[in-house]
Amino acid sequence: MILLRKILFPFAILYGVITSIRNFLFDKGILISYTFDLPIIAVGNLSVGGTGKTPQIEYLIRLLSKNYKIATLSRGYKRKSEGFILADATSDASILGDEPFQFYQKFKNIQVAVDANRKNGIEQLLSQSEKPEVILLDDAFQHRKVKAGLYILLTAYGDLYVDDYILPTGNLRESRSGAKRATVVIVTKCPPDLSIEEQNNITKKLNLAKSQQLYFTYIEYDDFVYSENQQIKVSDLQSVDKLLLAGIAKPEPFFAYLQNPGDVCMTFPDHHHFDDKDILEIKNKSQNKIIITTEKDFMRLKGSIPGHQLFYLPIKSSFLAGGSDFDKTITNYVGKSTGNR
Repeated sequence: MILLRKILFPFAILYGVITSIRNFLFDKGILISYTFDLPIIAVGNLSVGGTGKTPQIEYLIRLLSKNYKIATLSRGYKRKSEGFILADATSDASILGDEPFQFYQKFKNIQVAVDANRKNGIEQLLSQSEKPEVILLDDAFQHRKVKAGLYILLTAYGDLYVDDYILPTGNLRESRSGAKRATVVIVTKCPPDLSIEEQNNITKKLNLAKSQQLYFTYIEYDDFVYSENQQIKVSDLQSVDKLLLAGIAKPEPFFAYLQNPGDVCMTFPDHHHFDDKDILEIKNKSQNKIIITTEKDFMRLKGSIPGHQLFYLPIKSSFLAGGSDFDKTITNYVGKSTGNR
């Protein structure tokens, strides 16, 4: 695979030129970016997957939903539907995609919508009788037809965008210079004990503009795993043999947090749609043991695995330091934008 990526380097140069021209045309106003009269926050990355967008969106929902009517807008990656859809009681992961369905299940006081065309999605949301006051764009850093008021760029610790290359040689969707559009850059999935010295080294490496803010976050795991009607302390699972299952981009930390020597681990591709063959294999390997999966995978598996057997482990994004400063940046932007409407 590494050799193949090196062979494809000329195509990476071509892809980089194409994306750079596209960004230049948007920057100069030759291609139109649409703005809207409400605060819009875009969360995204330069690389393909695995940077922690979902817990970051959930962090923003928790921060803002007490004071504002919030809507999330995603493209609905790998959903089986098309066009604009506003989540309701008939929606499931196949219609919305796993992340939007997770938002809908967890946060009952927000609107959750999907549309690959973000401009149309925003217009549809604003045409509803209950209009949102803030829209969170999920995975929209490259979607430049809409100009957000605030951009949050995520880059994973140990896989920084400054160390990566353009597709197909690397995993970048556009050149590293795209980071200049970010208001805030967050280094995600850091070790909880990341030293100040290493934070400073990363800060120098990223070399952000003075106007940009930089934060470091880590994934905080819940103390409990949950089924549809039960919860178990993680500490009580130490002596329990179980099946651990993950269909996410980088499942190693999830396994490391829960795994005991007698546990069975199963991995699937990111955003995997589980078919009948997969379900049968999972049931056979579990041998009636409890199955613990990620929250995203739980959204796609529930109903196919007995409810008493299937559990998920929630996660959330936590700041190593400066969380209150980040909160202030977000609330000041939203408060100022809504005040000026």
